[in-house]
Amino acid sequence: VSTDYDTSDRLYFEPLTKEDVLNIIEAESPEGIIVQFGGQTPLKLALPLQKYLEQVESKTKIWGTSPDSIDTAEDRERFEKILRDLDIRQAANGLARSFEDALAVAQKIGYPVVVRPSYVLGGRAMEIVYSDQELERYMTFAVQVEPEHPILIDQFLVNAIEVDVDAIADATGQVVIGGIMEHIEEAGIHSGDSACSIPYQTLAPAAVETIRQWTVALAKALNVIGLMNIQFAVQGETVYILEANPRASRTVPFVSKAIGTPLAKMASRVMSGKKLEELGFVEEQIPEHVSVKEAVLPFAKFPGTDTLLGPEMRSTGEAMGIDVDFGKAFAKAQLSAGQKLPLEGTVFVSMSDRHKEAVVPVVKDLIDLGLKVVATEGTRKVLCLHGLDVGLTLKLHEGRPNVLDGIKNGVIQLIITTPSGEEDRADGIKIRRSSLDYKIPLITTIAGAKATAAAIRALKSEVLEVKAIQNYY
Repeated sequence: VSTDYDTSDRLYFEPLTKEDVLNIIEAESPEGIIVQFGGQTPLKLALPLQKYLEQVESKTKIWGTSPDSIDTAEDRERFEKILRDLDIRQAANGLARSFEDALAVAQKIGYPVVVRPSYVLGGRAMEIVYSDQELERYMTFAVQVEPEHPILIDQFLVNAIEVDVDAIADATGQVVIGGIMEHIEEAGIHSGDSACSIPYQTLAPAAVETIRQWTVALAKALNVIGLMNIQFAVQGETVYILEANPRASRTVPFVSKAIGTPLAKMASRVMSGKKLEELGFVEEQIPEHVSVKEAVLPFAKFPGTDTLLGPEMRSTGEAMGIDVDFGKAFAKAQLSAGQKLPLEGTVFVSMSDRHKEAVVPVVKDLIDLGLKVVATEGTRKVLCLHGLDVGLTLKLHEGRPNVLDGIKNGVIQLIITTPSGEEDRADGIKIRRSSLDYKIPLITTIAGAKATAAAIRALKSEVLEVKAIQNYY
């Protein structure tokens, strides 16, 4: 239960089903009901509830964005029509109801592709697929394909930055952006598992301008009243929309704390009929400080599970760090989430072929900061070609002493590794689990490695300070 007992006059412990909700409406006879604050489940109830309330001529209305607008955002075909009308760019995509359909769509789009059931919560059963064989396995074993619930197939945008936007719109059509959050992990990691920062750190000005324009245009086209969350992917100056949800996102509390404005309270008043102008919230607020949100992951409580992040959400909570620059804010967020970053010692690096070149500047930073680096043979070869002094460590199947020995003997203090495919899957799982068991920080993305290097630099340069939050507002 996410609602405090002393927040509301009455709190019902009932399942979110049509029948139970209608029983409560009948008992309370409210003037309005709000469906924007409960995630995906209440949105699915919006249309059935409205049909019933109209049928019985109830005085109770659904406040905020209309159920029809909610359905437009949820229905892929209706939503894509709006995107075409607004000339908003979307990654290539298609629907499939069989492996043959999926193969045709994937080959037309080109691998890698993101595959998922059409109605999912938390990215459940979502995967990134790199070949025909992986697609066949997914369609055969990973999901139950039913004609009424087709599989969605989208182009996977390689090396893209994911961006979350929370915005509020009122009944007059005024739209105000609450926050633009740049994800630290690249697109492909579920937004609930990804760290992110306000303000954005690396986005091109042209991309940010496009994001702002599309957010306002889409909120107006969907007749949003209240909150809306939109997810984008950015490659350089090119922006793609991933999805739009006419509801509060899990990022709203983070954005509210970062900018010092209670967005949920503001949205509730807007849904009750107030205008944003009356509430004094008329323009995007960009704070001078940096706020970083980090996911809190539950892997320590589930022995044997792989700690690798992907499209399916794993996190059970969030932590937040605030400071004057990104490195310090990220360091605070890591500490809050239970990750203690090393200021000295040895870093183990093992990258897949597609990430070997990208990790070079990160390793250079870490060596400049006084840390030693060891790597597996393939990764070390690339790093040495760039003039970096890197030691060699063996893979698990190459003999002893290997990386697991280094972890168990306390020789390694930080691990940076990206998965290399099926052949290294078993070794990768053992390394990731061992890092968890021995409480060694583990980084599995290039962006996360860059942020970690910035955090270590900040920690080594000066002592972190803690201030009362009102000092930032």
